[in-house]
Amino acid sequence: MAKSKSPAGKPTKSKSTKTRPPAEPSRGRGERPVAAIGDEAGAADLGRRVAENLRQRRKSRGLSLDDLAQASGVSRAALSQIETQKSNPTVGVLWKIAAGLGVQFADLIGEGKAGAVVLRRGDAQVLRSADGRLESRPLAPAGAAPNVELYELRLAPRSTHASEAHAPETSEILVVLSGQMRLHVDDVAYDLAAGDSIAFSADRPHTYENPSSSEARYHNVIVYQR
Repeated sequence: MAKSKSPAGKPTKSKSTKTRPPAEPSRGRGERPVAAIGDEAGAADLGRRVAENLRQRRKSRGLSLDDLAQASGVSRAALSQIETQKSNPTVGVLWKIAAGLGVQFADLIGEGKAGAVVLRRGDAQVLRSADGRLESRPLAPAGAAPNVELYELRLAPRSTHASEAHAPETSEILVVLSGQMRLHVDDVAYDLAAGDSIAFSADRPHTYENPSSSEARYHNVIVYQR
């Protein structure tokens, strides 16, 4: 049994839920990649940027595809397909690659930095989990603030999303905008309602859960220590 903390701070009993990250689904003929990004043009643009950033950062570190596969847990074949723009990765795969390279998530999806960068709502490219139940939309241009990233998360009703450990000393702040959140960290579950927030160490496996019957929305701030 794991202890669960209510918004009032009183621990209650709940079952510990250790959820394995969903396996990457196989794709049938003609099926669109589940990293789905609004439209085909947006998907192609994101795929190009990820391919270029991945190749540049891998080579600058002197890593072969086999080296990165071992460091990230993403297969050599999958890495090769991403670098050659033959497939678009899911948000979970991107997190694995970022951790394996020791870079920020935004380093893989962003363009080069400029003096000022505007991100229009319609231009923000949504990433989805492998099962399509979690959506992540950037709320700031990639690389806008050193070591800090900001996202809006949407989690479908009665859904969970397991996230593997991020880079060492990475932390997250979650703010519940609507609906509910049950966050699992170190076998402890924290129940949050709209308006609640939580800060936690994200350099360990953690699971987002929406226990309610309606979609939930959150703001997610990711802070890197480097």
